[in-house]
Amino acid sequence: MIGGGPAAWRFVRAFLKENTTDTVTVISEEDHVPYDRVALEKLFKEPTKDLTLANPEIWEAETVNLVRGVRATELNRKNRTVTADNGEVYPFDELVLATGSRAVKIPIPGSEVAHTFRTIEDVQTMVSEVARLKEKLGRAPRAIVVGGGLLGLEAAEGLRDLGAEPTILDVASWLLSIEVDQGGGHLVNSLIREAGIDIETGAFISSINRDADGEVSSVSVADGMGDEADVHNLDADLVCMAAGIRPNDQLVQETGLTLGERGGLVVNDHCQSEDEHIWAIGEVACVLGRTWGLVAPANQMADAVAKNLNGGDAFVEEFDIATKLKFSGLEVGGFGDRRGTTADALEVMYIDPTQKIYQKIVTSPDAKTLLGGVFVGDASPFDALKPLLGRELPAEPAAFLSAAGGEGAPDTELPDDAILCSCNNISFGEIREAVANGNQDVPSLKAATTAGTQCGSCVPMIQKTLEQQMKKMGLTVNKSLCEHFDFSRAELFTAIKATTYNDFPSILKRFGKGEDGCAICKPTVASILSSTRNSYPLDGGRGGLQETNDRNLGNMQKDGTYSVIPRVPGGEITPEKLAVIAEVGKEYGLYTKINGAQRIGLYGARLEQLPEIWKRFVDAGFESGQAYGKSLRNVKSCIGSSWCRFGVGDSTTFAIELENRYRGLRSPHKFKMGVVGCNRECAEAQNKDVGVIATTNGWNLYFAGNGGSNPAHGRLFAKDLDKETLIKYVDRYLMYYIRTADKLQRTARWAEDLDEQYGDAIEHLQQVLVEDSLGIAEELERDMQEHVDTYEDEWAATLADPDRLKRFRAFVNEPDAQDEDSRMYVLERDQIRPATQEEIAAHERGEGPVLVAGARIPVGAPE
Repeated sequence: MIGGGPAAWRFVRAFLKENTTDTVTVISEEDHVPYDRVALEKLFKEPTKDLTLANPEIWEAETVNLVRGVRATELNRKNRTVTADNGEVYPFDELVLATGSRAVKIPIPGSEVAHTFRTIEDVQTMVSEVARLKEKLGRAPRAIVVGGGLLGLEAAEGLRDLGAEPTILDVASWLLSIEVDQGGGHLVNSLIREAGIDIETGAFISSINRDADGEVSSVSVADGMGDEADVHNLDADLVCMAAGIRPNDQLVQETGLTLGERGGLVVNDHCQSEDEHIWAIGEVACVLGRTWGLVAPANQMADAVAKNLNGGDAFVEEFDIATKLKFSGLEVGGFGDRRGTTADALEVMYIDPTQKIYQKIVTSPDAKTLLGGVFVGDASPFDALKPLLGRELPAEPAAFLSAAGGEGAPDTELPDDAILCSCNNISFGEIREAVANGNQDVPSLKAATTAGTQCGSCVPMIQKTLEQQMKKMGLTVNKSLCEHFDFSRAELFTAIKATTYNDFPSILKRFGKGEDGCAICKPTVASILSSTRNSYPLDGGRGGLQETNDRNLGNMQKDGTYSVIPRVPGGEITPEKLAVIAEVGKEYGLYTKINGAQRIGLYGARLEQLPEIWKRFVDAGFESGQAYGKSLRNVKSCIGSSWCRFGVGDSTTFAIELENRYRGLRSPHKFKMGVVGCNRECAEAQNKDVGVIATTNGWNLYFAGNGGSNPAHGRLFAKDLDKETLIKYVDRYLMYYIRTADKLQRTARWAEDLDEQYGDAIEHLQQVLVEDSLGIAEELERDMQEHVDTYEDEWAATLADPDRLKRFRAFVNEPDAQDEDSRMYVLERDQIRPATQEEIAAHERGEGPVLVAGARIPVGAPE
């Protein structure tokens, strides 16, 4: 084997599973044991980090000979030998070419001084160079990164972390032009700038310029190709080329073997060349008509050749080229037909420039078959959707665009043959089989299947599949929240409550592991902080943890607009308030409906309209109905004894009292309550999380009912209670649920878990909440009273704070209403800001910056 990169590692590992008799000699030009090139950017922050690929013991096997620091210089097909620059001649029966690729240096004047980003040495050199320049210049070095693909972004981020000021140049109109479409790409541009990395798109570098001392001083950049292109210079101290790769096919160029149009050794679908004894895998192989620069194709090729050299008949048909990545807090994912080029394809999109989110699903014309998707800013739907590529969606496409809200996409089990881990081509069926064979935690599944061992983006789906399979097997599921927290949600709740930590990074550092969280733990921690700190849920960086609905204080609908649902405690409303709802609905053209929760919902509001609408409602005395939150939705009631001739209790007044007490209470999932005036049950109290039914002797209390697709009847907890006692029990019940339930677990499912654990959920709850068997009853009551005392309507708090209102801007420079047409703004390359009086005066003299009047520039707009 020629080459010692990830493809070679994958081949040797696969070969040893089939054959421990034949000898494999690996000739590697690098001095390192094969390492994870995908993780190369980590060396910018941790120069000594060990990137050695898993299972390093394979290099110690008796039948494996790893020769490092040696370059193969000549291939003799007739004699079947390879000559190396150490003077050795290596005979072979079969040759596998895994030489990978090299970074391209654009042939321009001065390119010889440019750095590349391809090897450990490349990163080490840039780390040293930035340190040297900082010391010499006494300022942050200006770094130019040529190329706006993944490697370019990683290089720019790494240079920024070293203390340089990077600018990315890219010939395309948007960064990551292969991974995302135009709409997502322009949002990527905006987010990269926000991360402290400047960019110039449509930019063609034409030379690297040096001063008299030979130091880089600037780069020349053209706005197009040809003699008529305008050229300008950018100051620079360092240049890194990350503008593409070329296959390292030099060894076979003089052998008579066919090369691809863009390089690479042409091989068939078995990865075999015209010479039956010469094979190629990874980036040097031209297979299925092209070369491939991703991990998943290289792994599939390596596995196929390992099988074929041991008598098999493996071949490659197509490759999963889905990509999911994250850098500088930016999430990006794309798979399948990203640009909707399939004939008559439908594109279902959700675009929220103020919250920096772009989501798109591409489907067949009948909206049933998934063809592709693009996600920027919030890639949480990616894991559930990608395995369904080419399959029928189990729900309407728009449901998946609101998946971050937790209730859109159905929780279905994916087929056995669907691919869970693209990097290693591991199916859901293989994961389930591994669980059945005793691998019943994520680390064990990784070791047994290799799933999740490379890019790691599939780990949340591994966790979910593990839990589903263990439940089917009747086994106790590991309650660890995710790979970042070994605690269950209940344990993490207790840990956080016992501290003063109020932000995710501190909690992760203290109780978790890893550099960042995931789509499981981030919203869970946000929910716990909201439940324990009783503070505005989007402050202190917590907005970025929240799911879409909580982040926008509104429930997103299938068309990307939002619902506005004011709280109407107990369903009681005055004619004056009804008139306000009617006026707002008419003025904004909103669809208006009395919903199933006995409230009036207004549907179709754009994000930037939400503050305007809510100001009208807050001024009229309404509060947020929190239809978007994992919290109390409503307390439904009948008219009770006030009007009904059958009523034995005033259900309306009691429902209002309960709703005003528990409004805004954040919990593991949404919960609902019902109060009825007699056992005729007109408000269906017994299918609610908390149900209250009037009797001639007081009130009966029911717990753990649930409507929806998996209904459960409420269970009788206590009979004939007075109001004070009932409220005390509900206080304790809700706080105990918030402390001990699993993530996104309704009270009905929580009670079912209590049944399994204690035999009978109601008996256990009676012991804890009535008999105080755990000695926590008073503490639960205190926690609830603290919530009641500190409650603040979220929309009223938003409207009172200009900084909070910025989340709902439609424009970069939202002007005040009174001077919208006259206010002057400075137009700069990456921002628009109000002009000072000095700048206005300079402008009037024909000096100073460019000014514009009343400019309204959409957030995330193309440059």
